[in-house]
Amino acid sequence: MPQPRVSVIIPAHNEAGAIALVLAEIPAGLAQEVIVVDNNSTDNTSEIARASGATVLREPRPGYGYACLAGMAHAFGRPQSEQPDLVVFLDGDHSDFPEQMPELLAPLLRGEADLVIGSRALGVREKGSLLPQQRFGNWLAARLLNIRYGGTVTDLGPFRAVTAAALLRIGMEDKTYGWTVEMQVKAARLGLRTVEVPVRYRKRIGTSKVSGTVRGTLGAGYKILWTIFKYW
Repeated sequence: MPQPRVSVIIPAHNEAGAIALVLAEIPAGLAQEVIVVDNNSTDNTSEIARASGATVLREPRPGYGYACLAGMAHAFGRPQSEQPDLVVFLDGDHSDFPEQMPELLAPLLRGEADLVIGSRALGVREKGSLLPQQRFGNWLAARLLNIRYGGTVTDLGPFRAVTAAALLRIGMEDKTYGWTVEMQVKAARLGLRTVEVPVRYRKRIGTSKVSGTVRGTLGAGYKILWTIFKYW
């Protein structure tokens, strides 16, 4: 059986201090392509990522979802024989542990899941890596998902892996903060098999664009809840 093609998509906004570390920690030989989407950075994120061997795209419209959609358009905008079989998403701020990527891919490779979420709630977190408002927001969103769909969700973690077939079937649309929860809500509605894998989590390098500001926190919380109830 041929080895599945894996594409890694990393949205990045002003991650010059972190992106080289993230790319260096992706296990060698695991991915056929690592795509860094520079989401309107004002620093040299692009240059560092390109020098580290990544494919670099520029998405000038600010928004996490915009960046992820740009990465998907690149990955699937080529002949089918060159498209990925599996896609991994992770952040570019060095809060995730890229070396855990094989653990996220394992349920997909065994045919046991369509979508795998790296759960920070189930894993080991560095003190201070998840702020109180993040912990509460994740708990509330997970609770609502479980009430509506009868699952056992614990997190909306950005570190996740999904089969290409499932990702295309989900039909992602969100452009900003609702990206992760939209994927999980739609997967549940479609009856896709979603599992969680415990992942480690550490303090990010730099200041968070979401939890680091009151505006970002409120905006993300509103969009996550709006997305859940939109599909309720």
